[in-house]
Amino acid sequence: MSFRRVVVTGLGAITPLGSTVPAFWDGLSRGVSGAAPITRFDASKFKTHFACEVKGYSPDNYFDRKEGRKMDPFTQFALIAADEAILDAGLNEGVNRDRVGVIWGSGIGGLKTFQEECFNFAKGDGTPRYNPFFIPKMIADSSSGNISIKHRFRGPNFVTTSACASSSDSIVAAFNYIRLNLADAMVTGGSEAAITEAGVGGFNALKAMSERNDAPEQASRPYDKDRDGFVLGEGGGALVLEAYEHAVARGAKIYAEIIGGGMSSDAYHITAPDPEGNGVVLVMENALRDAGIGPQDVDYINTHGTSTPLGDGAEVKAIQKVFGEHAYNLNISSTKSMTGHLLGGAGGIEAVASIMAIQHGIVPPTINHFTDDPELDARLNFTFNTAQKRDVEIAMSNTFGFGGHNTSVVFRKFRE
Repeated sequence: MSFRRVVVTGLGAITPLGSTVPAFWDGLSRGVSGAAPITRFDASKFKTHFACEVKGYSPDNYFDRKEGRKMDPFTQFALIAADEAILDAGLNEGVNRDRVGVIWGSGIGGLKTFQEECFNFAKGDGTPRYNPFFIPKMIADSSSGNISIKHRFRGPNFVTTSACASSSDSIVAAFNYIRLNLADAMVTGGSEAAITEAGVGGFNALKAMSERNDAPEQASRPYDKDRDGFVLGEGGGALVLEAYEHAVARGAKIYAEIIGGGMSSDAYHITAPDPEGNGVVLVMENALRDAGIGPQDVDYINTHGTSTPLGDGAEVKAIQKVFGEHAYNLNISSTKSMTGHLLGGAGGIEAVASIMAIQHGIVPPTINHFTDDPELDARLNFTFNTAQKRDVEIAMSNTFGFGGHNTSVVFRKFRE
């Protein structure tokens, strides 16, 4: 069976480093931290007082007041990122909307909405008084639904929810729909808005987040000996994927080609990674096989790299097992050191980062490296602290989620 080639023709992002793709990339390439004290609520009684918020965000800057009130922030972020990608791709002109779909990713969905409605009920006398938009604001598929409604895309439409692998799963699913000729173009990616009392409190209870309150901008430090957990982020990232022939026929610009995707499960623990990285080995091998390339063909891996003691080590072990001696020729970096961890939205913005690395020949850094971890091979190029110039022909983006969900996506520099 022959597959259609699939290319990337549009990009969108709203992130803690900037609210457009150019602003996001500028922050990444300069090694800027998006971490700062939380402004969404009073976090002084929480163990963690900081996060990577989208700076100066107000829905009034993007939506009329009536429209904005009907959407949770994670859906707002989805629409903002998708709108930028759709405009970038010129997808609203000259396309068959029956053959354009939306597959989005979110690990949690409308957490702010759910929290507010529960708080309001708890404060009352027990009489149920709920917002009529409570359920449609909260459910994860409101993101893909709202994107398709706004742009009248009538193709496949659903949401993937697989914790921190959600966005990457949505990208792989969209890729498969196009290469199997079930759609001509797909809007895909993911978003999350979990910087709430429930989100911060819940992850604090798991002891998963950094508590470096004295220096938030230095808290996310993947692969550093003194890493103490991830920093919560928010926002969204979007891609327009398109059949190569379809893109050429309408004269679309092409950023890169998506050539493969892999999935696997750790089958180990609901929150902890397999310490030997066996599931991660499998997912990268699956992605390479699907892409039809060998380990030696990869130039850059945008790692999951959350800055947790167990997760970072397991991923590094897996990279060394899969890539062997070529691991020392790779650039490896975790852009979560700058953006924080967007949970289900991580794969969306990290796919954008990987594609921009291919476009610009620059590998974004892993910032906040101060002390080598003796458990990690210092010969590996983690791209510490400063971006590095490199001709990136092929980039891999890794995302792994609670429940043992693992996904890898492979992008290649576009060639005719």
